[in-house]
Amino acid sequence: MAKQRDIYLQAMAVDNSLPIDPDAVDLWARDLDNPLRWSVMPWLRLFLAVFLHLTWAFKRMSPIQFSAHGYLQFMICWFCKHFVSPEGNRLILRHFATESNILNFLIDNTKPGLEPLKLYPSMLADLMTNTFVDHDQELFRVFRDLGSWDPSEWPKPHSELKWDHWREIDVKYDTSHKKWTQVLDFETGHVLFMCMFCLFLTREEYRGAINGFNLDQSMALRIAKMVDDPSIIEMAYNKYPMYLLGPWNLTQRFLMHGFFTEHLNARLEQIRQQQAA
Repeated sequence: MAKQRDIYLQAMAVDNSLPIDPDAVDLWARDLDNPLRWSVMPWLRLFLAVFLHLTWAFKRMSPIQFSAHGYLQFMICWFCKHFVSPEGNRLILRHFATESNILNFLIDNTKPGLEPLKLYPSMLADLMTNTFVDHDQELFRVFRDLGSWDPSEWPKPHSELKWDHWREIDVKYDTSHKKWTQVLDFETGHVLFMCMFCLFLTREEYRGAINGFNLDQSMALRIAKMVDDPSIIEMAYNKYPMYLLGPWNLTQRFLMHGFFTEHLNARLEQIRQQQAA
């Protein structure tokens, strides 16, 4: 007999006050049911937070900077394939697509000549070319090349919005097949990889990677004005891009960034569907 979810998760599963794809809700609810998240992850977070800060201090003070993007990416893909739950892996792949959609929406409607994002991996193997490093660098490229924001041109009728490079989420990774070693939930997997990211990126790359989340507020402010929906601003947990942060509370900020892109992608998809209808 299948285990019944506790009543909070049942309530969460049907609450659509914030727009979100039902696939993402189901994946997250299943991931939260993982007992290791509640028994192992808190201890790992405590231990690895100390190790992360020591690694961060070493990278910040070292006069010699080094990086190993290929090795880092190989280790992430290998680890996810063998140890992270299928639900966690699918959530990772979805995040690439949701953020690419949001940035492409900004490009299409504010600077159409800009090179669009092409980071839409559908399988774990795709992450070897659609890398996490590229994911961060493309975000910064888009904001740099979009230039200053002029809100005076907005809002416009939804019928005038452009969706030239928007894609429906097409993740082909199958969660029905699971290796016996794939026991780690999404959050525990991230906790385990924090130190590797810090070690195998240069200090500038890592500083950008852990502060790029704060551009969520900028995306929310722009798109809220464009589509005339102030509620979008409330979706952004990470804020104030001028205030650079260290690695403290990194996993929570990373998760809230993922939720933000899921919610905003779903809201824009609602608008796109309404426009198409």
